[in-house]
Amino acid sequence: MESINTATGLVGADRLGVTLTHEHVFVLNEDYRLNFLPDWDEAAQIANAVERLNSLKTAGVDTLLDVSVAGLGRNVERVAKVAAQVEVNIVLATGLYTFHDLPFQFHYTGPALGFDGPDPLDTAFIRDLTVGVGDTGIKAGFLFCAIEAEGLSAGVERVMRAVGRAAVATGAPVIVHTNPHTKSGLVAQRVLAEEGVDLTRVQIGHCGDTTDLDYLMRVADAGSILGLDRFGLDVLLPYSDRFATLMALIDKGYANQIALSHDAFCFSDWFDEAKRQEVAPEWDYFQVTGRVIPDLLRAGVTQQVVDAMMQYGPRDFLAPPSTTPAALAVANFNQTANPHKTGLSPKSM
Repeated sequence: MESINTATGLVGADRLGVTLTHEHVFVLNEDYRLNFLPDWDEAAQIANAVERLNSLKTAGVDTLLDVSVAGLGRNVERVAKVAAQVEVNIVLATGLYTFHDLPFQFHYTGPALGFDGPDPLDTAFIRDLTVGVGDTGIKAGFLFCAIEAEGLSAGVERVMRAVGRAAVATGAPVIVHTNPHTKSGLVAQRVLAEEGVDLTRVQIGHCGDTTDLDYLMRVADAGSILGLDRFGLDVLLPYSDRFATLMALIDKGYANQIALSHDAFCFSDWFDEAKRQEVAPEWDYFQVTGRVIPDLLRAGVTQQVVDAMMQYGPRDFLAPPSTTPAALAVANFNQTANPHKTGLSPKSM
């Protein structure tokens, strides 16, 4: 079976197990850290991350996709130090995070720009996937970009198209941060498809922030995975609404196009931790295994459906579809479990 690049090397796709597909380990911009975080304790923060991810393994999670990229302070060597001390696989991303403009390191260089030439974004993303990040030899396993309420600015579009070209060149899958209230997932699908990306290898992030089933089904019907990936962040949408949306999508046969996660972190320089705990006390890595899955099983959703969302789907997303028998197994099950829709039945057969 295909092997997946992780922070500590190759791991067989059949060893990914239960997977959270949209998380962070550290969100820490180095400019900010050096200038405004004089009390940052590297050893203590790594130890804290090790403790938290070991607890995550105990909770039943085997793999975490870290979506932190340039613009979010990606430091693969720091993450690798954590990964070497835990049993959780950490799959790293490449890409660039912006809601509007590009960093000046890319702003003036590229096709038809002041310093004309090939787009350095393409080169950087492909190198991260095939050679490694910097001189670390640590390879990314997927691509990541963002489109928020600001829409498809010139900078956002340039990053997204570079991500699309890198995906086509390498076969790597794509996760996109989106804003479902502006339906930006549909824009991302259009742009990536124009670059030749297979939309079944695209996960549209933060779909769980809305209860708009018509929008979510449009995204899924185009082939992409729905990232219901902010469980615990009730300040944006209460758990009851998130869970009801999840159940509705399962009932409509979309279970094999759902990924569950939290968008949580061990440390983020975006938030004061004390204030974060006050505003979003349940925003952590443990809501899916500790609350969502038990609630699904109590509601009559079968373990087979849960496994499709937590194991088979992420495995097929990361590995080339032609090499993952899980895709065929799920498809065969779909036809018998829920013949009115290509998806998984929530109830026992």
